[in-house]
Amino acid sequence: MPELRGGQLAVILCAADAEALDALVAPGHGARTLRTCSDEVLVVAAPDVADTVAREVRDRIAALDPDALVLDVTDGWSAWSLIGADAAHAFSYLSALPVPDPGGFTQGDVARIGATVLGGDDAVTILVPAYWRQHVRERAIRDANAIEVRP
Repeated sequence: MPELRGGQLAVILCAADAEALDALVAPGHGARTLRTCSDEVLVVAAPDVADTVAREVRDRIAALDPDALVLDVTDGWSAWSLIGADAAHAFSYLSALPVPDPGGFTQGDVARIGATVLGGDDAVTILVPAYWRQHVRERAIRDANAIEVRP
């Protein structure tokens, strides 16, 4: 039975010309760059490196597109992770989306809401707008038979 853990993730939004985003070099520090549409990237990182990641993205994109916008939008997002060898199976009770490979992501319907899903080693992280936090928790516990682990 998978564990459900509330995630602590920083989310940095970068909106810029598609060509600039194509040339953008990822910031490192364990951050994951998610190209969510042609003119938008979400950079997801650990909270302790959020300022460094945001600064690096801001500096790098400014050289490519002076009109780019980079914002720390962490407060608008919430993350839950299903963790364990059967995390992918548990996730299948919440969504018909395929579980992304470790390091990959997908977007779509999870528990009847729009979500971004991050693949990991024996983990599936569900990133949703913050106002859906409780809904995802309840559905994961009820439908995916997840055991909640409090931080």
